[in-house]
Formats: sequence, C-alpha cells, structure tokens
Amino acid sequence: MWGLVINPVSGQGKGAAIGTHVAGYLNSRGVTYEIILGRNVIEQGDSLQRFLDHHLDCEGVIAVGGDGLLHLVLQKITPAQVPLALIPAGTGNDFVRTLGWSPDDVDAILESVLTTKPESVDLGLVDGEWFGAILSTGFDSIVNEKANTMSWPKGPNKYNVAIAIELPRFVPRHYEIVLDDRTISTQAMLIAVANGRSYGGGMLVCPRADISDGYFDVMVLHPVSKLEFLKVFPRVFKGTHITHPAVEIVRSKSVKITSEAVAYADGERICQLPVSAQCMPGALMTWLP
Repeated sequence: MWGLVINPVSGQGKGAAIGTHVAGYLNSRGVTYEIILGRNVIEQGDSLQRFLDHHLDCEGVIAVGGDGLLHLVLQKITPAQVPLALIPAGTGNDFVRTLGWSPDDVDAILESVLTTKPESVDLGLVDGEWFGAILSTGFDSIVNEKANTMSWPKGPNKYNVAIAIELPRFVPRHYEIVLDDRTISTQAMLIAVANGRSYGGGMLVCPRADISDGYFDVMVLHPVSKLEFLKVFPRVFKGTHITHPAVEIVRSKSVKITSEAVAYADGERICQLPVSAQCMPGALMTWLP
C-alpha cells in the first residue's frame, strides 16, 4: 500500500493536474494506493498521520506538490521511517532539484519509485521541525513575510515584487552564529543554513552543499550597499555569488542563530530567533536519479 498525498492548489493548479496523472500512472501498473487530501494543511497532515497509523506496512508516500507540501509530509513520514517520493508540482520545486531531478521528470521519478530502491539522504532538524533544503533568516525571510501577504502577482514574480518593496527599507542585523568549532558575531543581511543547494525556485545559495555528507553549508552575506546587492543578487541563480568578498560559507553539523529576526525553512515560517538546527545524516529515504 502506498500513500498518495496531493496538494491540488500547488503551482497555481498544477498539483491537481499532475496528481491526476500520477494516479493514472499508478493505476496502469496495478499499484495499490490511497489518496490523501485535506481542506487545509492541518487536516491534510492529520489525514496522512491516520494513514500511516493504519498502514504500518506502507511501502512509501508519494507527495504531489511543492516545497510546502514537502515540509508538511516530512513531519509525519520521517519519524515513521517511511520512504518519500516528491513529485514536482509547485512553484519552486527546490528539494526535487537538490535530489538531482528536473521539475519536468515526473514520469522518470515514478519509474524510479517502482523499479529501484530508495536511498538515504540528510535532513535538517530545527527546534524539532524537519526541513529538506534551506533554513534561512534575514532579508529573504522578510521578503517571504511580505510575499505571504500579497495576492498579486501570482507565481515566482511575487517574490521579485516583494524584494522591490522591502529592499529600500532593509537594515542589516546583528547575529550570533554558534557552529561546531567557532562562534561568528557579525552584522549580516542574510544567513542560509543549507542541507540542499537551492531555494526560491533555483537560487543556488549554497551551490556546493551535499545532501549526503552529514554537514550544513552555512552562508553568511555580510553587509553590502543596496546597489551592490542588486548587482550581486542575479549571480545567485548560477551560484557564482560565492566568490564575492561579502559572502562567507562555512560547514557545520550544528548551528544556533540568535538575533531579532524570523526564520523560514523550505519556504515555511518556523519561528522567531533564536533557533538551533542539526544536520541529521541519512534521516530520509528517497529516490535519486
């Protein structure tokens, strides 16, 4: 028995279309599954938990959606040690990218799920909450806060509009960052604690992050002028920003961050700082290319 979790509204409706395709794919191959839906995040999480409680022999969970659905599903399947296949149907699909799949690889992922064994990858654990890709705080979290209040525009452009609104009034903050072997006390514009390589729909904030090495890559963007920020920002889509002198990247198995700021992980609001995060080696079983 498989669980098929679908977020029908992800990716501006892509979730429903791709979810229907996945169900048809599984039917054509005689796979037994149960569809898990919910009217909201809490209800869907409860439904998934009931499914797992009733199917202790569950072969795996197939989640059709984006990084928001990933975040929800991780909280349920990781403690149960149930394998996860994430089918990209969101706006960003960064965890799928981190695993090495393309957002267009729906059938390839499904074929892998039905013909190969899952492999173990790392997850992050921040104050008891699992995350797959990036835990961040600073300017990007402020942009996320703003974007979540906006009804227009739709899709990735909402993030760009939020940047334009928030950057003129943004002021760097002071952070205390406690790592395995040192403490960094600094003013910073942004801090990203990376299990995966990208967030925000392909922004390679930590392009050398390895999801199977047992370490976070921690990127600290020290203060630059707003003009310089606008010049450097486009480089994040190719990962070439890491050569800028204001960018510092260190590796650590654990991170504690203290400041007057808010933290996000996988695009979901976590809490106000301080936060403590640990890289948990091999915490998730999933399918890789």
